[in-house]
Amino acid sequence: MTMRERSGGGILSGTEEAQGPRLRLHAFPWALLLMIMAVGGIGLLTLYSAVGGAEKLPLLINQAVRFSVALLLMMVLALLVDRTIYLRYAYLFYLVALLLLLAVYLSGSVGMGARRWLDLGFMRLQPSELMKITLVLALARFYHDRSIAGSITWRDMIGPVLLTAPPLALVLKQPDLGTAILIAMAGMLVLFVAGLRWRVLTGMLVGIGAAVPLLWNTLHDYQRRRIETLLNPENDPLGSGYHIIQSKIAVGSGGISGKGFMGGSQGHLEFLPERHTDFIFSVLAEEWGFVGCSILLLLYAMITVRGMIISYTARDRFGVLAAAGLTAIFFFQVVINIGMVLGLLPVVGIPLPLVSYGGSSMLTLMIGLGVLAHISIHSK
Repeated sequence: MTMRERSGGGILSGTEEAQGPRLRLHAFPWALLLMIMAVGGIGLLTLYSAVGGAEKLPLLINQAVRFSVALLLMMVLALLVDRTIYLRYAYLFYLVALLLLLAVYLSGSVGMGARRWLDLGFMRLQPSELMKITLVLALARFYHDRSIAGSITWRDMIGPVLLTAPPLALVLKQPDLGTAILIAMAGMLVLFVAGLRWRVLTGMLVGIGAAVPLLWNTLHDYQRRRIETLLNPENDPLGSGYHIIQSKIAVGSGGISGKGFMGGSQGHLEFLPERHTDFIFSVLAEEWGFVGCSILLLLYAMITVRGMIISYTARDRFGVLAAAGLTAIFFFQVVINIGMVLGLLPVVGIPLPLVSYGGSSMLTLMIGLGVLAHISIHSK
């Protein structure tokens, strides 16, 4: 059998090249797709209730169209893109996202006191969401190109720091603390999988802890209030603590089996703010209770585990690191949103993956999942 070396360090057989799309369809992770569709279905059902049913049907249709288009894009990225594209153009994708972030800083649209969006006419794009994906690809490319003997040392981190610092600074400037945290955590996981030494990781965490007092002074007033509210929301029950208090009431009132579809009082009597975006998990918890939440969390866990399996079975170093980083973005976004809703983490405006209403977050998550499925198709 003829074997031909592909750029990026993998081997593709002549049989694979001949069969092309047919082989890719056979190797496509259909179980992952079904789990994604199940989460999306739960999201649309919860959104229907959160917005008040048929009264806001156009909003629901808009979200359904977005999800369908994003699902189609995921399939295209997984099945129709050459195996070397993501590796070959990782730095270019990163540069485009960085330039879009710079455009936001210079002339972006302002909404709710933050400059985070670019108005493209047909949609409002949030480049910080794209940066989450492209930074992971760039870091994976960086360590794919370098044969590191043993573990990563401080010297091996100079390049990743130079890649991570500019987008982090631009995202924090918007300000968008939640996305900045996601970018930093995903980048950290890529470093860890690439071989970051425990003592280096410990040193970094100690350094971050020591810098907390300095970081506190750089936070905006509303960001400080969110952290203070997390510690004691009852100090301002009608102000900064209102979101968390109402969210906890909604989650707790759901009990084991919930109040039933469209039966949540917190959401439908409009006590719960941002119920179709950041706090949509509270609507789900109130109406479907512990059982409904467990089903959604189980689906999230299955997607995360599948992503880590894809990382483990990837055929080259780039695939291992990219799959791990993309899975981390998905996982940490779930953790931060649900932690925020339950009052365990500060309110930082992170949507619940594939459930919250919104376009940019869903689009970028599905791009990441498309790349993840692509790595799965071309795994060992």
